[in-house]
Amino acid sequence: MRRLLGALGAAFAVAGCAAPQPPATPDAPTPALPTATPAPAAPALLVAAGDIACRPHQRPDDEDLCAQKTTADLVVGLKPTAVLALGDTQYDDGSPDEYESYDASWGRFKDITLPVVGNHEYQTPDAKGYYEYFGDAAGKAGEGWYSASVGEWRVIVINSECAEVGGCDAESPQGRWLAEQLDGAPRCTIAAFHRPRFSSGLEHGGDPALEPLWAQLADGGVDVVLNGHEHSYERFAPQRDSGRATAEEGMAEFVVGTGGRDLRGFGDPKPNSEVRWNDSFGVLALTLYPDHYDWRFHATDGADVDEGSAACR
Repeated sequence: MRRLLGALGAAFAVAGCAAPQPPATPDAPTPALPTATPAPAAPALLVAAGDIACRPHQRPDDEDLCAQKTTADLVVGLKPTAVLALGDTQYDDGSPDEYESYDASWGRFKDITLPVVGNHEYQTPDAKGYYEYFGDAAGKAGEGWYSASVGEWRVIVINSECAEVGGCDAESPQGRWLAEQLDGAPRCTIAAFHRPRFSSGLEHGGDPALEPLWAQLADGGVDVVLNGHEHSYERFAPQRDSGRATAEEGMAEFVVGTGGRDLRGFGDPKPNSEVRWNDSFGVLALTLYPDHYDWRFHATDGADVDEGSAACR
């Protein structure tokens, strides 16, 4: 018994002499993971041209006259988000039967096309062939104006056949609708209509009757205007309705009547005209970012014609 007690006493003595243990350290907090920054949205690609398709079977092998299939191939290769067909989509009269030619070429991307009505469509009464072919995408029959979103941009399509729709001034039905669209528009906006306010083209030139429309668009903050009608490509520096050059208050204009139906000449360059081209057909590609855009004209012959970049106002 004495031996047992002695052994226990020695054990307790050893335990009592053990080195003191440091106090427990609380676990260090887990560092917060960095918050991932959302990747910027991919830009949208809008491709545009007007004055497109010859009549069915009209000299199909003459690409100096009828190049709608070649320009359609260009569009397909660019893989656009949306396509703007800038009026005079089908020659000569835009009749229902004639749209066979457009459908065989630019109809390949009809589901992403934003159509614009032109003067040749109205050679069929009430542009019946145009509205029948494009359906709801063309807006309400008898009006021809509507808006759409492409990426973060607003595209406002306008009917420049003013006599057909009660005028193009601010007090017309179209003008009142346009005021509502501009009031709620995002920072970056495109307006598309067939007849150009400004043009150096020999066939038609610019249309002064569109000056009130241009003023309303510029006052509403629109950045870019896209037109056809003249069968050539021309780019104008930003300007007001009067023709005064101003990047702060004006709009850049691209006349892109190079969709396939013959090419025409220029007269003397108009003020603020920066690029003119009628050596080949082609389409305009606009890469649309949230606060700016890049442009490039893609010619069917591969020529380097025009490209650049500009900020939204």
